Amino acid sequence: MSPFETLEEKYYIKEVDTDKKSIYCHHDLMGELLIPTHKHEKAQMLYSEGGIVHVTTETKTYFLPARHFIWIPGGVKHSIHPNSERVMMRNLYFPVDLNEDSFYEKEGIYPINDLLLQMMLFTNRWNGNFKKGTRNFSIANAIKAILPEICLTNLPLSLPLPKDIRLNKIISFLDKNLGETILFSDLANRFGFSERSLYRLFQKDLGMSFIQYFTIRRILKAIELLLEKKLSVSEVAQAVGYSSVPTFSNTFFKILGQRPSDYLKGIEILKK
Repeated sequence: MSPFETLEEKYYIKEVDTDKKSIYCHHDLMGELLIPTHKHEKAQMLYSEGGIVHVTTETKTYFLPARHFIWIPGGVKHSIHPNSERVMMRNLYFPVDLNEDSFYEKEGIYPINDLLLQMMLFTNRWNGNFKKGTRNFSIANAIKAILPEICLTNLPLSLPLPKDIRLNKIISFLDKNLGETILFSDLANRFGFSERSLYRLFQKDLGMSFIQYFTIRRILKAIELLLEKKLSVSEVAQAVGYSSVPTFSNTFFKILGQRPSDYLKGIEILKK
């Protein structure tokens, strides 16, 4: 991907929707640290390797870890933020069909099982448009077709973007203190709220409680630290505020569907 291309020349602007009925495939290193806000008529299945990717829509920021993919329905504005230019992006863009399963209408992060991983990797050398009736179209369309059957859990690997400016300072404070014990009463007092009014602000603006937000944010940070492989699981637990490794492991499992050690094993399998 050339750094000298203008936005209009990028494949995701210029090429994806040129043939409305084709499936478009693109595998490449990111080559940049930001894909600016854009949209396409086709739905996008994005799977990445070799780093962490954040995908921001108009309402949420999604965290895409290794061995997971994000489904972005057609017409949804989004920007993509990898942590490295060396992240490999594997994209399939699908035309939107009439009377599709409701699965395809919702944004979501899903784990990628061995079957889906092998099917995605089978498309490794493909790029460009695949017309209906061709072998590659049939294979790619089969990937889309099985998603509602095997992707039964939309993981909560996203956090809503605050609309109320009063929350920006609070969330910035939380991000800087993920390893600390933060009592809700102390947080409210620090920022001049009553507990009742701050509770209502979280629920109204973010659609979740403080503890829900803070827990997800901690686990997302834990995933980043685990992927860096500089700390042990127990050290990662401490870094994100858990003095008990079993409690950390149980919370990690509730959000990601697997234990921290099992998640790391899955990443190693991916590299083989």
